[in-house]
Amino acid sequence: MTQLMTTVTAAEYISKSASWLNKTRMTGAGPVYLKIGGAVRYTKDELDVWLAGTRRTAVYDFANDNNRAAARAAA
Repeated sequence: MTQLMTTVTAAEYISKSASWLNKTRMTGAGPVYLKIGGAVRYTKDELDVWLAGTRRTAVYDFANDNNRAAARAAA
């Protein structure tokens, strides 16, 4: 069974603040989350997917090689 994390726990897991997660829910820039009733929850799997998507090989977007970063992650 998938463990559900609160915003505070998820923020600690990805080394961000709870405030940052709250803001990214408004813009869609953060990790995928669940809305259960009025509660926001995150799964470890979705946080890991989001973290993997932030891997970079260069500072500038045009030079970033996501395929190479993904290959490093798989190795």
